[in-house]
Amino acid sequence: MDEQDLLRFKEQLEAMKTEIATDVEQTLSEMTNSSGNIPDPNDRASMESDRSFELRIRGRERKLMDKIEEALARIEDGTYGVCAGCGCDIAIKRLQARPVAKFCIDCKSRQEQREKEQGR
Repeated sequence: MDEQDLLRFKEQLEAMKTEIATDVEQTLSEMTNSSGNIPDPNDRASMESDRSFELRIRGRERKLMDKIEEALARIEDGTYGVCAGCGCDIAIKRLQARPVAKFCIDCKSRQEQREKEQGR
């Protein structure tokens, strides 16, 4: 992978990081500004359901943020685009689809198959 590809992936990862941070700020702002006094039980239940859903999304984004940080660290240490399983290069198309990928498609497929067999 050449320097231009690495720079493009770094910019893409930084943009993802910024977008997640913006979403988190917006969620916090909405949650702190929303009125807690909703007399109708159906409306209150709907609001709580929406809030729960939003928090689950933020939890998933937090995990993604950790993966983004790991990918940026791999760019810095020169191991980005190298499979953590077999040491082969990860295909550019895979990295374009999933810039935080640590495994080539073959190693990831084997990992998912093992998890499926173990019932995870």
